[in-house]
Amino acid sequence: MTTITTNLPTPYPPAIVHPHGIWQLDADYVTPGVASVYVIRQGERLAIIETGTAYTVPHILDHIAALGLTPEQVDYVIPTHVHLDHAAGAGKLMAECPNARLVIHPRGAAHMIDPSKLEAGTRAVYGDERYDSLYGALIPIAAERVIEAADAFTLDFNGRTLTFLDTQGHAKHHFCVLDSGSNSIFTGDTFGVSYRMFDNDAGENLLFVTTTPIHFDPEAMRASILRLAGLKPECMYLTHYGAIRPTEHNVQQLLDSLDTVVAIAEQQQTPVEGRLQRITDSLAAWLLERVQQVNPAFDITLAKQWLATDANLNAQGLEVWLTKKSQA
Repeated sequence: MTTITTNLPTPYPPAIVHPHGIWQLDADYVTPGVASVYVIRQGERLAIIETGTAYTVPHILDHIAALGLTPEQVDYVIPTHVHLDHAAGAGKLMAECPNARLVIHPRGAAHMIDPSKLEAGTRAVYGDERYDSLYGALIPIAAERVIEAADAFTLDFNGRTLTFLDTQGHAKHHFCVLDSGSNSIFTGDTFGVSYRMFDNDAGENLLFVTTTPIHFDPEAMRASILRLAGLKPECMYLTHYGAIRPTEHNVQQLLDSLDTVVAIAEQQQTPVEGRLQRITDSLAAWLLERVQQVNPAFDITLAKQWLATDANLNAQGLEVWLTKKSQA
């Protein structure tokens, strides 16, 4: 992959150019290298997979201009699910792209049409100041502009077929997108997390599942991972972060990580008091161990800082899963 630079006065990291008319933009979420938006060009038409936050939208518009196109040439805006690092910018982007249709999982459509509950719930967790700095206000999208994409739903994108795959395990409102033009899959969070900074000189990746609240389901996640791998795509385009080859090693690494995080949660199941912190600490230690296995030369202090949020959010998801499990 290569990067593309423009003459635009932009603060954003340069776009990464992938084959088959795919550009990867940094979503400007928290810090560079955390979250991606993908722009697909088919002829003179565009589809955008993931939107990042409201603060990502100017970056997307700048890139459209750099391609010599306009927002009127965007046909589809496609968040893989409604978690706000993937979809908070959807309403603002749709307002800028008058001909676009939003494509969303049926379970997520209502939250895009009326995002008030989604925003209120997130503000309650983060507080107004933190919420505003991360996401910006959510803008409703007119129902007539929304396409609900159930499992195996297909779209003709200017002669290029996009197939939507219901992939639960991370969230009940999650789909992945199989792109016929590249024989690749845009995986959202289903095929895990892999930050490019941890790749070693041999090109080996650090890859692990994400179990963030509130729908983590290990059996569904395993089935979704195997389903994606079974399609034998050329590439997996992760939102967090970038292109990954679905090699046998990477698939097994991802499945092994699922087994490990479940085992960590179950080992810390009792006592309930202090459980979340114990799970967080155990996940952090395991992730650092994996970094040292994949890339022994990587600075351990930087790794601790970079992975702290993942350990915390994944622990929260595992805590919710344990609570549901105990109540079943």
